[in-house]
Amino acid sequence: MVFLTNEIYFPPVADANSEGLVAVGGDLSPERLLLAYKRGIFPWFNEGSMVMWWSPDPRMVLYPDQVRISKSMRKVLKGDQFQLTKNTSFEQVIDQCARIKRKGQDGTWITQDMKKAYLKLHAMGFAQSYEVWEEGRLVGGLYGIDLGHVFCGESMFSTVGNASKFAFINLAKELGQKGYRLIDCQIYTSHLESLGAQEIPREDFMEILKNM
Repeated sequence: MVFLTNEIYFPPVADANSEGLVAVGGDLSPERLLLAYKRGIFPWFNEGSMVMWWSPDPRMVLYPDQVRISKSMRKVLKGDQFQLTKNTSFEQVIDQCARIKRKGQDGTWITQDMKKAYLKLHAMGFAQSYEVWEEGRLVGGLYGIDLGHVFCGESMFSTVGNASKFAFINLAKELGQKGYRLIDCQIYTSHLESLGAQEIPREDFMEILKNM
């Protein structure tokens, strides 16, 4: 196991253990976080524990042009139930992502230190949010790190049906139009699979990251 020091460094992801754990320790400085994402690594840990850095194999990704839109969602996208904004309420989105209860999870990995770190990245233009509104209320959204050709999704939430799907599909459509290679979804969930995401070998994911 590699324990990080104050040096801004990560070992190769090929050295990760079978669960995808690359290293522990270090901090959540903007410099370290940006290096992590560029190296295919992301932080994920519980409150009170050391920072844990992951790069799972396989990797869950979505190629923007392969986003799956059901007939019912096509109606939602064409309707006026939801309104979409971008980067207008980043802090609210990350707060909601931290508060939302998720099946099979006790608590949240979005600690106060994580929130502060991503707010700094947002101020620098790297962390971005998509917000979904219904009658003036924030009812869904997502946030992640924009690397310019890959969007590294971090979390999304929904307080009404289809709100997070609305954000995710619009994200995929926008990134597809801009020529982005993929959306990094990190690890498998059936919800992401239903939207068209798939698992690919970590090696393939790293090749796409390198071709910036």
